[in-house]
Amino acid sequence: MLAYSSIPFQFGTLTVSWATTVGERAPVRRIYLPTDRLPHEAAAMPGDPADPPEPVADLLHRLERYLAGHPVTFDLEPLDLSTCTPFQQRVLCAEFAIPRGEVTTYGLLAAQIGAPRAARAVGTALGSNPFPVVIPCHRAVHADGTLGGFRGGLPMKRALLEMEGITFSARGAVRVKRYWYAPSA
Repeated sequence: MLAYSSIPFQFGTLTVSWATTVGERAPVRRIYLPTDRLPHEAAAMPGDPADPPEPVADLLHRLERYLAGHPVTFDLEPLDLSTCTPFQQRVLCAEFAIPRGEVTTYGLLAAQIGAPRAARAVGTALGSNPFPVVIPCHRAVHADGTLGGFRGGLPMKRALLEMEGITFSARGAVRVKRYWYAPSA
């Protein structure tokens, strides 16, 4: 059985679902952005569960702090990545390694995981990221620095990046000295 907990923030509500089975190693099944359609059972649940297990409670606390603008770190341990394909797992793990305040391009991320011609596939894998914010798919942009896509919408992607200290040019491209995963000059 799954339980759900919601966190309000400026763009709506972020919802975390997790398995209620005792002893579940990676209980978090999915994080829903405000633009995602919640499962019927999530909408039918009255309020949030009182006592999520420790890894979920810790994640919820970190998400609340992050969405309030505080620098926090996340870890992959409470996330159930088994629902992702092996390719998507590689993409998500490489994206997870990008620190706050840094961005990469879809092409550089593809090269990093050993699939240099798979920039579009990387974008698709990030577009179906079941753990947005924790796995920061908002930190991948087009090669020209423009935002690309984001399931939560481009205003949310830009706001998350700005909250992390990324600035933008007048044409809407990120201003960075170097993209994460770019070869050193």
